This record gives sequence, structure tokens and C-alpha cells, in this order.
Amino acid sequence: MADKLRTLQNLEALQARYIGTGHADTTKYEWTSNILRDSYASYVGHNPLLSYMSVGMGESKEKVRTMMLEKMVRGAGNPPETQE
Repeated sequence: MADKLRTLQNLEALQARYIGTGHADTTKYEWTSNILRDSYASYVGHNPLLSYMSVGMGESKEKVRTMMLEKMVRGAGNPPETQE
């Protein structure tokens, strides 16, 4: 029982520290936005991967970087309407 409690406490500490970890109340929109943001941050942060993508897209690295940064800011689009 102590192991289970320790595991739950560690999970709560991770969820408090890292926003993208998710929790029981995380919506599908939030989860998708976190995945997209993390992916674009990885692409922008790894120069060889960014170069590879820019060659494939036929654009300059800076243009591809700018496009990805804009997508990170926008997120996954508008959140779904809540039904009451």
C-alpha cells in the first residue's frame, strides 16, 4: 500500500511540475495542444531535423522555424464549445 501511495505522490508531483503531463481533468483539446506544442518545440530545437524538414518543404529553415513557432502559439485551433 505504501508503494501505491508513493507512486501516486510522485505522479502528482510530476503533474504539478510539468504542464503537459496531464491529469484526470485534462480535456482532449488540452491534451492535443500539449502534444502539438511539444512536437513543434522539438522540431525547432533540433537543427538537423529542422534542416531536413525545410528541404522537404522547399522553404528556408527560418521560414519553417517561424511557421512552427506560430503554430505553437496558436495551438490546436479553437477549443470545442461546452454544452450545458
